Amino acid sequence: MITGNTEKNIRPPAVASMFYPGGTAELRNAVQNYLSNAGTEEDVPKLKKGETAELRTLIVPHAGYIYSGKIAASAYRLLEQNQNQFKRVLLLGPAHRVWLEGAAFPEADAFQTPLGEITLDKELIEKMLAEFSWISVSDEAHAEEHCLEVQLPFLQETLGEFKLLPLVVGDAKTELLAALIQQFSEDHETLIVISTDLSHFHDYQTAREIDARTANAIEHLEQNRISTEDACGAYPLRGALLAASQNQWNVHRLGLCNSGDTAGDRGRVVGYGAWAMTA
Repeated sequence: MITGNTEKNIRPPAVASMFYPGGTAELRNAVQNYLSNAGTEEDVPKLKKGETAELRTLIVPHAGYIYSGKIAASAYRLLEQNQNQFKRVLLLGPAHRVWLEGAAFPEADAFQTPLGEITLDKELIEKMLAEFSWISVSDEAHAEEHCLEVQLPFLQETLGEFKLLPLVVGDAKTELLAALIQQFSEDHETLIVISTDLSHFHDYQTAREIDARTANAIEHLEQNRISTEDACGAYPLRGALLAASQNQWNVHRLGLCNSGDTAGDRGRVVGYGAWAMTA
């Protein structure tokens, strides 16, 4: 259980000035520039297919902004047309810093970035901890983790006010993660965000081939084709794909590249992709 504190427990930014600008104005300008340069309106898939179609999930990369900011922005700019809809974000990403079985929420009351504080939905977190025995509480798992943190400035700039459900995912079964995501499949005020990069440290052409196969698996909702070698966030990604298959959600590719296309050399690259899922 999360214990009550008399003082607010704030998780401070761990990778500001490293993965993204550390100053408030500089960060806001960077995010807005990525959003405005993410493509023309004609480049953005028309998500609505009739009155019932709506955005449910985003899959986004989590590298430093100079590497993957443009690809991430291609997804987050879709929120600018849905900003009054979403009041809460379920954010799932892989544990890079600590070994973790299952998944973990932090004990923190809020996450802080240079753009301000984001309040955690503690009441809902308590309910989820009671319902899902494989979810624990670990400030250690969150303390230095970048995969969730780098998403927050984009969410702050596109959604404004929202509550956060930040979940670092370790070794967890696809079916359990899908069941968790299903809890929110009919919740029209909750956006599901999956944070993952793609292949790591191959040469440019090899990475393009591997990432093309991974993209195909994502777009066909074939979670069994994706390993941790294909995507560092394979566990939450596979859970999201299984839930999407169960719900018959549509998948839209928004962008695919690697660090050799952005700010790195082509000898050892990391892949990035962004997708939107709609109901």
